[in-house]
Amino acid sequence: MAAATSSRGSNALSTRITSVLSASYADLEIRDALETLDARGVRNTAETRRQLRLDVQREVIQCNGEIVQGFGEVAEQLKRIGTAISSLNSYCAEMRSHIAAAHRETEPVLEEATILIGQRKQVETKQQILTAFNTHFLVSEEETTSLTSTAEPVNEEFFQTLTRAKKIHHDSQVLLGTEDQTLGLEVLEQSSKQINAAYQKLYRWIQREFKTLDLENPQINASVRRSLRVLAERPALFQSCLDFFAEARENILSDSFYAALTGSVETQNLTTKPIEFQAHDPLRYVGDMLAWAHSATVSEREALEVLFISDGDEIKRSIQAGLESEPWLRGDDDEEIFDGKKALNQLVSRDLTGVVRLLRQRTEQVIQSHDDATLAYKIANLIGFYKNTFARLLGTNSEVLELFNTLEGSAMRQFRANMRDHVAAVQNDLAVAPADLSPPEFLDEALQMLKVLAKSYDTSIAAVDSREDGFQSVLSEALDPFLSGCENLCKGMKAPDNDIFAINCLLAVKVVLAPYSFAEDRVAEMDDTIAEHAAKLVDYQHQYLGHSSGLNALLEALSDISDSSESLKTIPELEAFKPEALVAASHELDEFLPSALMDAAENLKRLGNRKMVQDITEEAARRFCEDFEFVESRILAADDLLYKEEDEEEDEPAPALRDLFPRTSGEIRVLLS
Repeated sequence: MAAATSSRGSNALSTRITSVLSASYADLEIRDALETLDARGVRNTAETRRQLRLDVQREVIQCNGEIVQGFGEVAEQLKRIGTAISSLNSYCAEMRSHIAAAHRETEPVLEEATILIGQRKQVETKQQILTAFNTHFLVSEEETTSLTSTAEPVNEEFFQTLTRAKKIHHDSQVLLGTEDQTLGLEVLEQSSKQINAAYQKLYRWIQREFKTLDLENPQINASVRRSLRVLAERPALFQSCLDFFAEARENILSDSFYAALTGSVETQNLTTKPIEFQAHDPLRYVGDMLAWAHSATVSEREALEVLFISDGDEIKRSIQAGLESEPWLRGDDDEEIFDGKKALNQLVSRDLTGVVRLLRQRTEQVIQSHDDATLAYKIANLIGFYKNTFARLLGTNSEVLELFNTLEGSAMRQFRANMRDHVAAVQNDLAVAPADLSPPEFLDEALQMLKVLAKSYDTSIAAVDSREDGFQSVLSEALDPFLSGCENLCKGMKAPDNDIFAINCLLAVKVVLAPYSFAEDRVAEMDDTIAEHAAKLVDYQHQYLGHSSGLNALLEALSDISDSSESLKTIPELEAFKPEALVAASHELDEFLPSALMDAAENLKRLGNRKMVQDITEEAARRFCEDFEFVESRILAADDLLYKEEDEEEDEPAPALRDLFPRTSGEIRVLLS
């Protein structure tokens, strides 16, 4: 039993030791306990260990007592708080009863205040809408006065107000989409009246400005250009304004042209002498008038170009906008709305109407009062030159070109009439051709006139594609009748005088026409005619050489001889080839050859072109040599056949044809070269 007791004691000790050793002294509770013991200064003694539990319990009891005492005080405080809360609850219940009574009394007032506040917000919203509406859709009295009153100037304020009025008119169409369209209709009507009145004011203002507008001033008022661009939105007013402007400019230019012609005292600051006093020559008189008209046209076009189309396509866009707002004014859909350059050319043409009328009168007086054909033709060419100039300046459809066509036709009719009178007078005085076969006097006079006409036509800068056609009518009037007279003279002449005379006349004409390209076709025709006459002269010279040399008789005798041996054998039997006749022909040829070329050239001595004389004679000599070679070949062929027969028969040989006619073709060519 002791052993068991000892065993349990050892186990308890070991358990205790194990418990102590296994305890973690890092535990917070153990650490706090140790710190508390250390703070009490407790020593590890048996007495201390016995009293420690009692001390701790006593301290716990004291702490609990303090806590109970504190809670008692808290309970007293809570009682006082409960009493206060009860008082507050009674007060609150009393206040709630008062509040409920007050709420019952003020509820109608609050409801009415709420309604009034809502109505106030609605009124404020409507006030804002009204202010915005007035600001956007209504024009003030001052702006209306500036827009419609003729006493107010057309300035930047006017254009700004007009732009705003047009925007109001456009935006008012939105109001027509609402349920109540009355307001939209009223605004639309009011804005339409204001805009129409503004355009009428602008139209009258532009008319007044046009009366005093100085187009000579390069700095044309910019407000006029802007006003025209804006007025173009009313095509009818714009066109009416253009008509008024054209009429005013027509009167101004007419007066200026009349003053330039006569130097009237009404016109001041004339820097040059009047045209009628300065230009004594009719051609210069017409030229000065045309030059003035051209200068005025250039100045007018430049000024109007700045006035009407310097802003690009602004007028076109304005007219298009006006037609969109007034579609009943629109014409054909395919028609272009506005062509600035075309309209400009038309306006300039209208401005020149008075000048054109006066120019036509004066020019026709000049044309009809002179019977000089060259003068009429020079005037026609001068008019043609200016017609092309005006066509490039104003376009081919300009009404001004009708004037030039009329004047040019009038001048050409006068030219043809004068030429026909001259031709009729010449035909009555036609005589025989000159003894030297030179061109007759009437042709020389015609060529002098033709030279003047060709030079005038060449300097008129006629259209390239119609230069020859244009001058053909001149040749038919100024040349062909005289050439016909020369041909009539040729018919009464004998050869070769008729061909020589014809060539001399044609060469004289060719000298006049050759320098001009527009007469190339006629020169080529004359070259062909000259070649025909030259061929006849070659035939004549050829016949002369053959007849004078006696060779024609031999050629005529050989005309029936063929290349066959039987035919060739008959040559010695021909009358022309018998010894006596052939020797005589040989002597005649020898006498002819030394002076053959000089004698032949003597026949053509009255031909004006010496080179042509030489060429014709040489061609005739060449053909003569060919004829001689033919005769020589026949003679040699006949001699060959004759010698063969005599050798076979062994008779006394007959005299050879070559011995009787010894000249060779080589000698002939040398002598005639």
